[in-house]
Amino acid sequence: MNCRHCNASLTRGFLDLGFAPPSNSYVIREHLSDPEVCYPLRVQVCDHCWLVQTEDYTKETDLFTSDYAYFSSTSKSWLAHAAKYCDKVIRDLGLDEESFVVEVASNDGYLLKNFVMQRIPCLGVEPTDDTARAAELLGVPVVHEFFGQAVAEKLSASHGKADLVIGNNVFAHVPDINDFAHGLAVMLKPSGTITLEFPHLMQLIKLCQFDTIYHEHFSYLSLYTVGKIFNGAGLRIYDVEELTSHGGSLRVYGCHKDADIETTSFVSEVLSQEEKMGLRKPQTYESFQASADKIKDDLLMFLINCKKQGKSVAAYGAAAKGNTLLNYAGVKKDLLPFVCDAAASKQGKYLPGSHIPIFAPEVLKENAPDYVLVLPWNLLPEIREQLGYLTKHNTKFVIAVPELEIV
Repeated sequence: MNCRHCNASLTRGFLDLGFAPPSNSYVIREHLSDPEVCYPLRVQVCDHCWLVQTEDYTKETDLFTSDYAYFSSTSKSWLAHAAKYCDKVIRDLGLDEESFVVEVASNDGYLLKNFVMQRIPCLGVEPTDDTARAAELLGVPVVHEFFGQAVAEKLSASHGKADLVIGNNVFAHVPDINDFAHGLAVMLKPSGTITLEFPHLMQLIKLCQFDTIYHEHFSYLSLYTVGKIFNGAGLRIYDVEELTSHGGSLRVYGCHKDADIETTSFVSEVLSQEEKMGLRKPQTYESFQASADKIKDDLLMFLINCKKQGKSVAAYGAAAKGNTLLNYAGVKKDLLPFVCDAAASKQGKYLPGSHIPIFAPEVLKENAPDYVLVLPWNLLPEIREQLGYLTKHNTKFVIAVPELEIV
């Protein structure tokens, strides 16, 4: 395999999580006895551009299907995050009814509905039908497509170029990252702005967030590498913000290379942090496997000890990151009988690989466990607030990443 960006030969491994089904391929009861397709989940790093990337085994059309189960609006904190961003970017860029905004991977309209309410013309680009239809019910116009250069050329011809192109947690999800970046450039007005949010590789390594690695994530990104990808598409990063979302993310602001927009000092500051962290040194990547194995082993020991002691454990949040963790650890229903999730699209289904059943959160009111393992650990404060009624049952909350913690 060659690097997705620079085409250099990949020889350096980063992490091997064995074999697993796609993390969002939830199973319905009628298919529980069917064979389940599993793919190798291995990650390599390019010694030339330092793009961290999964090995090629799956296609995006196999991962992002019409019944894709992830709906962004399920998380109240994520809705608040999106609304805050919209207020800021509308103010900073002076967007109004004469502007045009495009969001790539617009999901269920969680973000663009804020522009609709402000009467700012917008368009979503979303390949998964269920989420796209949910957005359309909110009044968000959506094109049902996978975004890339060809789609951008078609949309810029039919709708015009955009003052703002948004991509939240999509840049890591595209197999042809160069084509995607060229599409952003095609879609953007000469004086326009691109904003992309993605989990920061520096935080992934620092906090051993290996459970954020799954087949739907083709790339794991640093500011340094994104700058190189942008440069190859005729774009430039002019500003960056460090965010707490998803365990530590970056929001980059991009423009055309020759745009009359000054590059802020924050770009060089984050690049300096990455250099100090050693993101362009091979040895930084060599110890990651052992750190991931320790998290896996600690979780298994906790669950086995709970079973021996007769303590009950349930999980909350049927998140993709949880599936990576459980499948790598080999956790099944004997150690974790069920998981609850607020998304109706997941309830009544089963986790891929482990086949642990997914119930509505109300089940916890009827069967308060001794422990709740929070799989989307980045949402722990929000989930503890939602499940506050469990405190009267002395239920404790547990996270496994970055280390096993009982709260």
